[in-house]
Amino acid sequence: MSFFMIDELKRNPMADFEIAVIGAGVVGLAIAARLSRQHPSLVLLEKNEKYGMETSSHNSEVIHAGIYYAPGTLKARFCIEGRDELYALCSTHHIDHRKLTKLISATNEAELNKLESIRQNAEKNGVTLEFLDKQAALRLEPNIRTEGALFSPLTGIISVHGLMDYFFHTTNTNGGTIQHRCRAAGIRKENHGYEIDLDEDGQRSSITSEIVINAAGLGSDLIAEMVGIDIEKENLKLNYVKGSYFAITPSKSNFVARLVYPVPANEGLGVHALKDLGGKLKFGPDVEYLEGRTLDYRVDETKRHAFAESIRRILPGIDDEDITPDMCGIRPKLQKKGGPARDFVIVHETERGLEGFVNLIGIESPGLTSSPAIARYVEKLLF
Repeated sequence: MSFFMIDELKRNPMADFEIAVIGAGVVGLAIAARLSRQHPSLVLLEKNEKYGMETSSHNSEVIHAGIYYAPGTLKARFCIEGRDELYALCSTHHIDHRKLTKLISATNEAELNKLESIRQNAEKNGVTLEFLDKQAALRLEPNIRTEGALFSPLTGIISVHGLMDYFFHTTNTNGGTIQHRCRAAGIRKENHGYEIDLDEDGQRSSITSEIVINAAGLGSDLIAEMVGIDIEKENLKLNYVKGSYFAITPSKSNFVARLVYPVPANEGLGVHALKDLGGKLKFGPDVEYLEGRTLDYRVDETKRHAFAESIRRILPGIDDEDITPDMCGIRPKLQKKGGPARDFVIVHETERGLEGFVNLIGIESPGLTSSPAIARYVEKLLF
């Protein structure tokens, strides 16, 4: 459907739409589903053929408990709020999920000491973890390497596609308009909101909207640039960080019964053991900072040995030949390579003179878990 054919009844007198959401990943979909309840004059713009084709569909599909994030950050707050909302949503609307639980396994004395700091951080976030000694951890997961572990009862997995389908259909039911294969090519501030230039498979058009919400994921910094924000000066330029996954041979898919994580390093949670809803066991993601912005979702076969070595930190019974390339994702990280962790940037840009323009930049993990809480926060920023 082209914008030349949009129902005139959905248009506002002063602008074509009250709200335009750019980006139909899980966060953009969650925002559209929530706001369209009271504001059906809403359009969701997605440049790909279908919603959720980038970061949202290339990840671990984990509902995080809220363990690692610095207390007081948006990541900590929204992860915990979103976690509870997701479990409730899944139960009410029959979205496939499972509260698998998780172990964070320490393999030496230094890592045991780190477990206590992780436990204390989680406690500050209101998340209770149980410390298990070596024997207790091995009773739960006899195949892991451990000197002790933290047990997280609230960690789970979810069908991201099921969740996105729910948000998509909710937006439609509420009267919102969803436009695929429609790329935002420019944005200008006007008297009654914003004019958005669009590229629909080479056909150029434009719409106006009173409010613009930038939920463009990997392209969110470039959308911010369109309204005159200097992303270099404001430290908002994204880093593309690739994370690959390898799957284990089916004969060893029952090596673990739950999620098993190592004690994390600085730039990620470490290569961990994941079970999906179909019972497949896979490992990932690693952390690979990319030079450019090419979306290459191929897994490098030559990583096999390094991956197996990482896996053997927590699962010593895994051989190189047991794993094969599975998938990869690309994260939109504000954190520079070797730099300190960065929080989500979610701002109503009124101080820049951009009333009605909301930026969401650097929405990486725990973005999936946080998505319903982020949507509620954006609503409060605007209304």
